[in-house]
Formats: sequence, structure tokens, C-alpha cells
Amino acid sequence: MNALLVIIGAGLGGGARHGVNLAVARLLPGLGFPLATLIINVLGSALMGVLAEAFALRGAAGHPMRLFLTTGILGGFTTFSTFSLDAVALYQRGEGAAAALYVLASVGLGVAGLIAGMVLTRAVMA
Repeated sequence: MNALLVIIGAGLGGGARHGVNLAVARLLPGLGFPLATLIINVLGSALMGVLAEAFALRGAAGHPMRLFLTTGILGGFTTFSTFSLDAVALYQRGEGAAAALYVLASVGLGVAGLIAGMVLTRAVMA
């Protein structure tokens, strides 16, 4: 049953990721910077912070819904492997500064998003 929860969640998360990619491509056609992946990773990190903190505060770390939401949906939504590929592609195109900015922004804002999600959840649920 747990595997099915992850599979269904990952499908939903992947669909949401695709939607963000399409939206960014439509809003900013021809953009050479992987903005959609950056948005997805920062948003996914913030949501992971919210969920991790909410389940921890409720003492529900082993609840099946946690597996569905974190491993399933957010695992399918976030795109760290795509992030790595995009960073290398920028570098290989001779855009070393953009690649460095992208890596630093993704990691820094992702961690900040996770912390913000946790702090927000503590404030709301405490």
C-alpha cells in the first residue's frame, strides 16, 4: 500500500512540475535561464518544511499521508536532478557566472524556503 501511495503521489507531483514548466515557458518564452526549475525547487523545499514540521508537531512521522505527500508528491515535483543538468548545461554553454548564480540561488533559497516553511508551521500550529 505504501508503494502505491508514493507512485500516485509522484505522478501528481510530476504533473504539477510539468505545469510550472509550461507556465514559465509561456510567460517568459526564450528565457535561457532555468527559472522554472529554480521556482520548483524553492517552492518544493518550502512545502517540505511545512509538511515535515506539521507531521513532527503532530507526532505523526509514520503516518501514510506523510509518505504520500513528501516522498510521493514532493518527490515527483522537485527536480534536483534537472537542477544539476541545468547547471552543467549553463556552464558548458560558457555561462559560468549564470551557472554559479543558479547553483547558489537554488541551494540558498531552497534551504531558506525549508526554514521559512518550518517557522511558519510552528507559528500556525503551536
